Amino acid sequence: MPNLKRPPHARRVRSISKSAVEKEPSATMGQRLNKAIAAAGFCSRRKADELIFAGHVVVNGQEERNPARQVQPEDQICVDGHCLERKQPFLYYLFHKPVQVVCTLHDPQGRATVLSLLPDEARKARVYPVGRLDYFSEGALLLTNDGQWANRLMHPRHHVPKEYEVIVRGQVTASFLEQVRRGMRLSDGTPLLPAEIEARPLREGDRSLLRIVLHQGINRQIRRMCADGGLTILRLRRVRIGHLALGTLPSGKLRPLTEQEIARFA
Repeated sequence: MPNLKRPPHARRVRSISKSAVEKEPSATMGQRLNKAIAAAGFCSRRKADELIFAGHVVVNGQEERNPARQVQPEDQICVDGHCLERKQPFLYYLFHKPVQVVCTLHDPQGRATVLSLLPDEARKARVYPVGRLDYFSEGALLLTNDGQWANRLMHPRHHVPKEYEVIVRGQVTASFLEQVRRGMRLSDGTPLLPAEIEARPLREGDRSLLRIVLHQGINRQIRRMCADGGLTILRLRRVRIGHLALGTLPSGKLRPLTEQEIARFA
């Protein structure tokens, strides 16, 4: 039970109503004060609200009564004179991986890595890819420094669907489409789960656009499927992971996930 005695050095400030806090927008990229206190293991977020409203919390030497105040990792937070040891906040991003970029954090061949394209904030937080996209593939990739969240997404029992747009050269036969929908067996004997697939011809010669939705994570699965079907892949782009669509996110850029988007993967 934390000591609720008012610290002698705390400065009196005007009380902020809860309704005003609810309406106040986030000023900067950071973490809400009440969430930062809870994440440090001091108390629950609800208890943190009570302590903040009661004037028991000081941020960088100044009393703070706004639970929605955005704090940065370098800010010092003290509760009744006890300064918190803050953990590195978890970050979650959707990244548009370009072609000819590897998903490993270091590459012995000196090729560009996902890490080399990230802004300083993400690199310092040591985010890493959740799953992979091969060197010549592009599109949606999740990044985080939350190991438990990443493991949940990659566990086979969750079967997070992933949607791809694939431009191929060659004749897409009805037989190939039916094999994919039924659950084909690769030439090396690997059995695959049924996948969703649609095909439509493109104007440029013998090219077609495939839309494929996978429910499993076999290494280079689409490339192996198409090779067995006599198709040459010209472009492979992942456009959706679960409920997260790549949309108009530019190649090489990332955006943070919302709390709602993060929670839907729980």
